[in-house]
Amino acid sequence: MYLQGWGRTRSVVQDLRLPLTCRHLLTAYSYGPDRFLVASSYVKSKMSSTELPKTYDPKSVEDRWYASWEQGRHFHASVHPDRKPYTIVIPPPNITGILTMGHILNNAIQDILIRYKRMQGFEACWVPGTDHAGIATQNVVEKALARDGVDRRELGREKFVERVWSWREEYGKTIIRQLRKLGVSADWDRERFTMDEGLSEAVKEVFVRMFDKGLIYRGKYIVNWCPFHQTALSDDEVDTNETEGSLYYVRYRIEGTNDVAVVATTRPETMLGDTALCVNPKDERYKHLIGRTAILPIVGRRLPIIADDYIDTGFGTGFMKVTPAHDANDFLLGQRHNLAHINVMTTNGVMNHHAPSPYEGLDRFECRKRLVKDLQEQGFIEKIDKHTVNLGKCYRCQTVIEPYLSDQWFVRMQPLAKPALRVVKNGSIKFYPERWVKVYEHWMDNIRDWCISRQLWWGHRIPVYFADDGRYTAARNEAEARTKLQLPADAPVRQDEDVLDTWFSSWLWPMSVFGWPEDSKDLRYFNPTDTLVTGPDIIFFWVARMVMSNMEFMRDMPNHRGKPRHTDEELIPFRSVYFTSIIRDSQGRKMSKSLGNSPDPLAVIDEYGADALRYTMAYLAPLGQDVLFSTERCEIGRNFANKVWNAGRFLLMNADEICGARPSLDEMPLDKMDLADRWILSRLQSTIRDYHAQLGEFRINEVSKLLYDFIWHDFCDWYVELAKARFTGDEPSEVKKAVVTRALWVFDQALRLLHPFMPFISEELWQHLTDRKGALLIRAAFPTVDDDWIEESTERRMAFVQRLIESVRTIRGENNLPPGKELRLLVIADAERADTVTHYQRYISRLVKASSVELITASQKPKLVAGSVVDGTELYVPLAGLIDLGAERARVEKEIARLRGLADGIAKKLENESFVQRAPKEIVEKEREKRASVLENIAKLEENLASLRDA
Repeated sequence: MYLQGWGRTRSVVQDLRLPLTCRHLLTAYSYGPDRFLVASSYVKSKMSSTELPKTYDPKSVEDRWYASWEQGRHFHASVHPDRKPYTIVIPPPNITGILTMGHILNNAIQDILIRYKRMQGFEACWVPGTDHAGIATQNVVEKALARDGVDRRELGREKFVERVWSWREEYGKTIIRQLRKLGVSADWDRERFTMDEGLSEAVKEVFVRMFDKGLIYRGKYIVNWCPFHQTALSDDEVDTNETEGSLYYVRYRIEGTNDVAVVATTRPETMLGDTALCVNPKDERYKHLIGRTAILPIVGRRLPIIADDYIDTGFGTGFMKVTPAHDANDFLLGQRHNLAHINVMTTNGVMNHHAPSPYEGLDRFECRKRLVKDLQEQGFIEKIDKHTVNLGKCYRCQTVIEPYLSDQWFVRMQPLAKPALRVVKNGSIKFYPERWVKVYEHWMDNIRDWCISRQLWWGHRIPVYFADDGRYTAARNEAEARTKLQLPADAPVRQDEDVLDTWFSSWLWPMSVFGWPEDSKDLRYFNPTDTLVTGPDIIFFWVARMVMSNMEFMRDMPNHRGKPRHTDEELIPFRSVYFTSIIRDSQGRKMSKSLGNSPDPLAVIDEYGADALRYTMAYLAPLGQDVLFSTERCEIGRNFANKVWNAGRFLLMNADEICGARPSLDEMPLDKMDLADRWILSRLQSTIRDYHAQLGEFRINEVSKLLYDFIWHDFCDWYVELAKARFTGDEPSEVKKAVVTRALWVFDQALRLLHPFMPFISEELWQHLTDRKGALLIRAAFPTVDDDWIEESTERRMAFVQRLIESVRTIRGENNLPPGKELRLLVIADAERADTVTHYQRYISRLVKASSVELITASQKPKLVAGSVVDGTELYVPLAGLIDLGAERARVEKEIARLRGLADGIAKKLENESFVQRAPKEIVEKEREKRASVLENIAKLEENLASLRDA
């Protein structure tokens, strides 16, 4: 039915703050049914193409845009000599892994950096990939076989390795697929695996070169042995924690005397392998026993009593048993004193034939119980104390580590450590936060040789070949081995059965992913890389070793100019290292599977969206501090996304109405500007300046807060609200077009700033602002600062207007004045403030809902008013007939008390001579000015209070 009379009042419809589509339909209906049908068809087509949905739905946006970016190969990087590269290599996650909150933080940060640099015009290359994870992967596959009743030894090495490759093809890329859901813009064309053919060749090449140079050697040594996996572990692969244990005091009889030596030990089962007792030569208690012989209880073995400065006279009794085959320090003592090495255990932690027959075949811990019982019964135990021990466990299976003497392969680390330490100390490589430099230095200064052999089947097999006569050499293949061993072409050679430590391939990552040892264009262009983002827990496993390998093996390789590399800056693997935070739950506990306190990131993405999760993680992660995370905290990111979405939707609705079409945003309109426009442009440029400065120092959470403050507070809460007055006012259409276009231009810049943090919503909104002609935000230019637009005076004036408006809103709230009730606002101000109030009266009136804003003198102030003071400017709202006088007096009294407390606090600070003398002069002066301002406000409020009492 036709709405009679609407033809006369169509202007009313246009003034209603309804969505544009509703206003189109209502206006059309006022002309009649035919016009309405035409309009509804138009509106339907517009809604399907340009109008944003009322609410933001990440699920309808994220997968669509990721597919578009990937299909358009916007993540891909290639060699561009005229463009500066920016390179990141991913810390390759284990193929056994699934996405964790730690991965989310690490990869969100990498993606923020790579998107930022890509938009700045760098050739941004982010190399993804996975690690073969020797122990972890073999463990997973062995367990899978065990469920089917199959043992790997039954299969044999070749068949077992085939099974592992099959498992890797089926499950090994799960984590990479999951990372796509986060929106990571890695160059998937470059995805690598640490056992790819090229990377395997690099591993082999490095081993052979180091062997030939004498940097790799084979020898007997005490290693960290995992009896479950039956393999050696490096020091870094051992989890050490304090555990409540026992300290056993055992009596050793001194031969030929009635004396006894009491020795304290935490591992009595190893005493069966003792070959000496030792004291400190300066220990006066035992000097007379040096050179004598003790008798090993139970066994009866004669043990020489030796002296060595290593012995701590304050531990236990000052006597120490020496077991060279079962303790690293004892091993070194044994070498210095030519002691025998008696190994009393098998590789699986069972006592062997070197142990007395009652203990042979017992598990090491069962042996401990039996032996202690026997020692007690025979009177050899003096006492047993409770004692806290540092217990080492395998980082994979948590089996207690056994120090064990075996043949292993080692890397001599000292020659490699010196240059790697130098480049961190001289600043060629920078650590963020810087405190990790000291940790790195300490480890490098005390570095031990690296045990690189592992008794596994899955991994890079050690390229060492043995002749029948026992001679051996490292070689790239059997033919080369025969040549180096001077054997006939048909002579048999046997390759070492062990594999290399997983980290032996990972330490080559920044080189091998670009083709080393081949001289490739990629290697010349992308190495050194720029930024490594990793956890501090692998600073020794990986970071330090990558520095060593790059410094050693990139020497003399051509740089990007084709010249041999010689300088530290050319040889380093990366220029900066960002150490991520530890993710903890709301109770401060480290997130872990065992505690069950780590949420599934994919479930979080499903509930909140990838942008919300990314932004929240960045927001919660200050440089060098742990992150306290709970799923509910993703409300931060989701609410921010909704705020951005609603702002974009509002601007586009007004642009469609005012401009009729989406305006071009190639340039910002410079005409018809007022304070609000100059202020938002100044705030924008200040934000851009601070964004670049903070991100340059990897203060990523500071940047997230800059974005939040600018977009949410400056742009949405203030500028958009101020612009509304001009959108709906009586200004000419060309003014409104300039205002809305300028607002869209600022929003366009804001979306560019937001894109590295929230790529999906920013791309979606950016595409709607104007006709992009196929351009994508992911490849758009990143804003650069224009200092000419930064006006501190404008920002100060606007800050005054904002504080004025907030103060009046506070008056309204504290006096319970209805939001819809119009107020009179009376202002007493100096000439400068009065000019600002007069000039922006319409903004103030609209945002505080005032019927009038009047400048008055002190003599004109009514008695019954609610007041406030802003920067010395007095604000009054007449309250006659509106409020409870007692409540208003109480409010003013409370505010005066608060300000007096503040003034007293500042006074005490200024009375402190230490503060006045040590603080910078400008800080002291600022405190004095602050106190003077507070006292001025108190005086004016007291006048206001007096008038209330007189009312």
